[in-house]
Formats: sequence, structure tokens, C-alpha cells
Amino acid sequence: MMGCAALRVLVVDDHTALRIGMKAVIDSMPGATLAGEAADGGLAIETYRSLRPDIMTLDLRMPKVDGLKVVEEIIAFDRGAKILIMTMYDGEDDVFRSLRAGAMGYILKSASREDIIQAITAVSRGNRYVPEHVALKLASHAAAPELTPREREVLELLRLGITNKQIADALAVAPGTIKTHLREILDKLGAMSRTEAVTIALQRGLLK
Repeated sequence: MMGCAALRVLVVDDHTALRIGMKAVIDSMPGATLAGEAADGGLAIETYRSLRPDIMTLDLRMPKVDGLKVVEEIIAFDRGAKILIMTMYDGEDDVFRSLRAGAMGYILKSASREDIIQAITAVSRGNRYVPEHVALKLASHAAAPELTPREREVLELLRLGITNKQIADALAVAPGTIKTHLREILDKLGAMSRTEAVTIALQRGLLK
């Protein structure tokens, strides 16, 4: 993979069992070694900077600093960083945002050992790795209009089942403004109702 040098892998996940499992996977790869581990986003950034691994596997759901922010911080520090996202969730919004931020691959934690090894190998060589079913979701996401930060805030409040006036009060805007945002949200998500909009948003990973 890297000539005679060992492929140094940094594993970032807040679950000890996952890190132990990943160490076993890495140990089974000829020419690969575990460079280090991190259990939260802030430590992930510090550890990457000190170790400069060949590749980092990263969970998106991290304490202290979320995975997307970790990607952004590391890419700002090292444009050549090779980051493989590993998560239990396949919401395409998360995938799209992390890849757009600079991650080079994405794989579910439930993937087989062989697929995880394939993903690590591909990304370590500078290639993208995105499973086919995720690639199809990404294509769909890329074609869809993106929600604005304010529309995302409205969506979060919609999930609570509160009225337009209550949302307006929470955001300190006029009720008519919320109606406008709601029309835009329904149109962008292709939803017919508030409930359907929230359901679609959850499926796409727009709501956490």
C-alpha cells in the first residue's frame, strides 16, 4: 500500500468495543498498524496533528466536537488528509456534508470485515470509497435543493409539533415569515404536509 512503510491508521470512535474491533481488523491487514485512538472529536484533532497518520477512520457522532467539524478542522490543517467516515447511520445529508468537507470515503459500521479493509485500502491509496447504495443517495441529494440554516431551524421546531405562531415566537420573527419558510421546506423536500416533511428530513439525516 505504502511501499515498505507500514500503513498507520488512527481510529476515532467513542465506543471502546468498536475501537477494539477496528484494531483487530487493522492487525489482520498485512503492512498496516494502529497508529493511535481517540474517543472524542477534540482529542481526534489533537491526535491527528501529533501523529499525522496515513489514514483516519472517523465516526460522525462524536462527543465534544462532532465528526463533520473534525473533518473540516483536519482538512484545514492538512489538505492531503485521508479520512474514512465510519458510522451506524446512512443519512445522505451527513454523507454529503462530510464528503464535501473533505472526507474521502464512507462506510457503515455494520459492513463486513472485508468491505472495511477494502475501504481503508482504497482511501489510503487516495481513492474515493462510497458503497453503491450510498452513492445513489448522494446523487439524489446533490440534485435536491439544499435547505438554508433558517429552514433547518424551522424543521427542528416542526418536529416538536408546535404551531407556526409558537415557532415564530421561538425564532423572534413574524408568523407570516414562518409560513414562507414552511412552503419552501415542503417544496424542497417534496413533502405534502408538516409531518411528511419531518419524516423525510429524518430519513435524509437533516434532523439529529
